[in-house]
Amino acid sequence: MPLVTDDLMAPDVMTDPHSYYRQMRELDPVFFNERWGGWMLTGYDDVVQVLRDPDGFSSDRMRFLARELSEADRQRFAPIFDVLSQWIVFRDPPDHTRLRIVLNKAFTPKAVERYRPRVRAIVGDLLGEIEGKGRMDVVRDFAYLVPLTVILGLMGAPDLDRDLIKQWSEQLGVFFFLRADEPRRREIACEGVTSLVEYLTPIVEEKRAHPADDLLTALVAAQERGELSEQEVIATCVLLVFGGHETTMNLIANGTLALARHPEEWERLKQQPALIESAVEELLRYDGPVKATVRWVKHDVTVGGKTLRDGDRALVVLSAANRDPQQFTDPDRLELTRSPNPHVAFAHGIHVCLGASLARMEAQEAFLGLTQRLPVPVVATDELEYHPAVVSRALKALPVEF
Repeated sequence: MPLVTDDLMAPDVMTDPHSYYRQMRELDPVFFNERWGGWMLTGYDDVVQVLRDPDGFSSDRMRFLARELSEADRQRFAPIFDVLSQWIVFRDPPDHTRLRIVLNKAFTPKAVERYRPRVRAIVGDLLGEIEGKGRMDVVRDFAYLVPLTVILGLMGAPDLDRDLIKQWSEQLGVFFFLRADEPRRREIACEGVTSLVEYLTPIVEEKRAHPADDLLTALVAAQERGELSEQEVIATCVLLVFGGHETTMNLIANGTLALARHPEEWERLKQQPALIESAVEELLRYDGPVKATVRWVKHDVTVGGKTLRDGDRALVVLSAANRDPQQFTDPDRLELTRSPNPHVAFAHGIHVCLGASLARMEAQEAFLGLTQRLPVPVVATDELEYHPAVVSRALKALPVEF
């Protein structure tokens, strides 16, 4: 039986990617999608194999993109290349290893835990504004505000301009998440990157002149020790602002929707708040914020009985792996006490998400706050819309009533 579609942006695929991935996995878990121009991996074991093999698979998206563009276009989109080529997510060893050693210190579980009271206060303040209204857009009124306020605070950057920062991040996300609803993806991303660099550079210089106890000061200190270049400091600041809230926003929004659609689980968490850690892990597995990540084959390698050739690209479908019945019993069921739960929502291997501990903690506080202070919400629309993207699972809005 052939696939219903090879269009990764088809409306049905955007609305319900899990059914599509299940069909793909059952028909051909290592499938070459001619329309996308690369392999699609939907089985858990194959996904983990690729994520664990940095020698066989490259994460250097900017290097491979540069091969596809003319010199004129590389110059035209220079802001993207200048900044994103310095991001740890797009670096292979040994540069990735060097950056990881520097950045890991700020995002260990122990380092992140000291920020929990601040996160709890932010969640409480937002819910205090919301709970008497009887309705909200979860994305706009809560899910984006929690992580963006948190990451700006950790960086020591002002949060007065968070709406502008959100706008610039969304412009960058059009490129990063491979969104297909915007034909001017690269031009728009250049605008967002340029704006973020112009905004963050004087803040970094202020930290250089007046050090403080925050992430930006730590990055400046790492540069002064010779561990980071000046370009890497600015690029990492852009990554922290962008990556520090976009995916966590989607985790909170997607998780709230899942709980609203399973009111018995909302009530279960309300009655048993001690379940919060396993609940967040299950919400990550069930409908995580990142559907897939991309790798490029560095030399011929066998995956799932297929030979992937040097230079091929592969879409490593994390969401599909997280619902593989070979790994998870009854994978389409939301079970907040699921154990074990070896999901790959934060990827795996050397490129496991740098901010995973922070995202987990923010999500824990967000879902605790929601379930403890609000009744089960009712989704106030029959037609939810998702941003059409290969990589992200992002609601445009989530109107609810309670």
